[in-house]
Amino acid sequence: MTTTTDILRDAFGRISEGVAGVLDGIAPAALTWRADDDANTIAWLVWHLTRVQDDHLSEAFGHSQTWLEGAWHGRFDLPLDPSDTGYGHSTAEVGTVRVTAELLGGYHEAVARRSEADLASLGAADLERVVDERFDPPVTMAVRLVSVIADGLQHVGQAAYVRGLAERAGAR
Repeated sequence: MTTTTDILRDAFGRISEGVAGVLDGIAPAALTWRADDDANTIAWLVWHLTRVQDDHLSEAFGHSQTWLEGAWHGRFDLPLDPSDTGYGHSTAEVGTVRVTAELLGGYHEAVARRSEADLASLGAADLERVVDERFDPPVTMAVRLVSVIADGLQHVGQAAYVRGLAERAGAR
């Protein structure tokens, strides 16, 4: 029998598979290529979706972020506040995310492993637990997880699309 946790683990796994596919063999120039002056880059999209997953799941499960405890923030060396997830970034801020595919992939893999452990600890009753009271109605664990999955899948799809555009434009 498939459990809710199995479905959630599968969904998060699809995000990770998408990230790995986008980054596999990518040309360095494609990571920061923009379809126009205000468009998001692959590097920013992958960083952002991973930061959101890291931030939101760490808050929901009550532990520190991989970004902060794993020295990822320092390795990325971005001119951004350590708590920044990319939400509402300006064009200039998007452009500051200039890192290698290996670094992006490593951070995403670390977050994915942590997420997998979090989901493995999840019981059915946990899904109803309120994890964020700033909204009306308050956000439950189930709603938060589905929200992160939706955000991650949208952004990895965007990154794959941008990769196709970048490659057709000759970004190497």
